Amino acid sequence: MPNDPNRLPPLDRLAVFDAAARHLSFTKAAAERFITQSAVSRQVAALEEELGLALFRRRHRALELTDDGRQLAEGVGQAIATVRDALATLRAPGRREVLAVTTTPGLASLWLIPRLADFVSHHPGVDVRIDASYQPRPLAADGFDLAIRYTTLDAASGLPLFGESIVPMCSPRLLRASGLPLKTPADLARHTLLQMDSMPGKGPPLEWQSWFRAMALGPITPAATLSFTNYDAAVAAAVAGQGVVLGRRPLVDTLLRQRALVAPIKGAKASAHGYTVVVEPAASRKPAVQALVNWLLAQARGT
Repeated sequence: MPNDPNRLPPLDRLAVFDAAARHLSFTKAAAERFITQSAVSRQVAALEEELGLALFRRRHRALELTDDGRQLAEGVGQAIATVRDALATLRAPGRREVLAVTTTPGLASLWLIPRLADFVSHHPGVDVRIDASYQPRPLAADGFDLAIRYTTLDAASGLPLFGESIVPMCSPRLLRASGLPLKTPADLARHTLLQMDSMPGKGPPLEWQSWFRAMALGPITPAATLSFTNYDAAVAAAVAGQGVVLGRRPLVDTLLRQRALVAPIKGAKASAHGYTVVVEPAASRKPAVQALVNWLLAQARGT
């Protein structure tokens, strides 16, 4: 089928090109758009292939626009400025800005919400709306500014937030009330184990037998097992003294600091999964979005 000359390239691709053209740097464009440098390079290459034009000359340690690139950059820049001006006109004076964030229930309740008052106190004109869902939500279509996603780190897009390690945890009162030892993996056989079921869209299950295998241990049959469809529910059961849970650090580190949970068994399993921040392309220039992303990264560094 012949190409439709009236069909626009994807708008996020044009926005990435606009950033690269203004900065003449894929690295600076990546920082502005909250994506990786390789993602900028792929977007620009895809745009060049779609248009059948070379938009940049790639020099040693330098980037230059071609004549075609300059012409496109001028048009795209003017269009983005027009949209920005229209949005500024539509926003009533004094209107509070709302940032919409989607993430998993576990990260929302265990990591994000306990810290969120700090962001709100430093940005009093910004409201934050949190959607907690295991199913990844389309950002632009569902009106989200950014997502914090649980994903395989070696194949992740977006900005890395933090990885995770897995270690058994329980409430101190469980140890006091049961009187049972819990110092080695073999001791787990005398306790109730709490785990998260595998459900569509939730990523890898947190199953004890998988942890035993990862730690080069043989199968262990517990006294009982309680399974949950939400990780935060499994953690709440552990805090209530109902059993031993596979704690995901640093997600549960606040509970460790508060001594609501303890990790009596030494030996953490590094996970291949972790969390990344993905910003909706059209939202990446909003100062409040940039402030939230920078705050998230700072919080992760202090985790």
